[in-house]
Amino acid sequence: MNRLLILLLIFAASCSTFFKKKNERVLARVYDDYLYETDLKGLVSEGTLPKDSLLITRNFIENWVRQKLVIQQAEKNLTSAQMDFTKQLDNYKNSLIIYTYENALVRQKLDTLITEEEVQNYYDANQQNFLLKDNIVQMQYVKLPLKSTIAKQIKKLLSSDNQDDKNKLSEMCERNAADYFLDNENWLLFNDLLKQIPIKTYNQEEFLKNHRDFEYQDSLFIYLVRFKDFKIKETVSPLNFEEQRIRDIILNKRKIDMIGRMQDDIFSNAQKKNVFEIY
Repeated sequence: MNRLLILLLIFAASCSTFFKKKNERVLARVYDDYLYETDLKGLVSEGTLPKDSLLITRNFIENWVRQKLVIQQAEKNLTSAQMDFTKQLDNYKNSLIIYTYENALVRQKLDTLITEEEVQNYYDANQQNFLLKDNIVQMQYVKLPLKSTIAKQIKKLLSSDNQDDKNKLSEMCERNAADYFLDNENWLLFNDLLKQIPIKTYNQEEFLKNHRDFEYQDSLFIYLVRFKDFKIKETVSPLNFEEQRIRDIILNKRKIDMIGRMQDDIFSNAQKKNVFEIY
């Protein structure tokens, strides 16, 4: 009878270890900290393979145990003063409150409309800040299968500025090209073009100065390129290459100015109401 009682007590203790929180399953324990099954809720995405799910779960549990062990070790070796984070937590909380309020204010009141004139004026006044770090180009290119029979026709259409020819070029590329880019109004980094077309050059500036049209073949494709314009690095970047950056700069400046005015208004109103003193 005593043996049966002992077995029951052992079983009860075991159950209490694995079902601490309203019979919830315990997955791990470090000293008096327990990791429950519900703590892993949302950890594994739906559709994850069982083996991947098991690996993710195991890694999470092991990391949890490791973290708790390090925390326990740190708490044994640090003084109470070293573990007092009251000031840091207060500062962090205050920063979050201010950040949340400022962002709400910006969302509600910031004027996000930026005119072309504003962009132009900023560009004209700050051209020294818009020097190119890389070579850029305006260009069109068409990549055709090596055995294509329309390469000459495509090449002729590429050299034409006639709108009907441009439309025809677009239609033919849509049907026949392995790849193509026909928007020669926007600027592209020349290095990005080199990733698409196997142009071999050790001097990009010289190449761009001496090539308006370019044709190249490898074992699989024919590459046809027509350069409309180019800008060399260290020269002033064109406006339409910098326009979005300028709009972001103007918008950010408005945001900073708005927050500064808000802070000044709050300070001024509080000063008038005599709600603070500086000793």
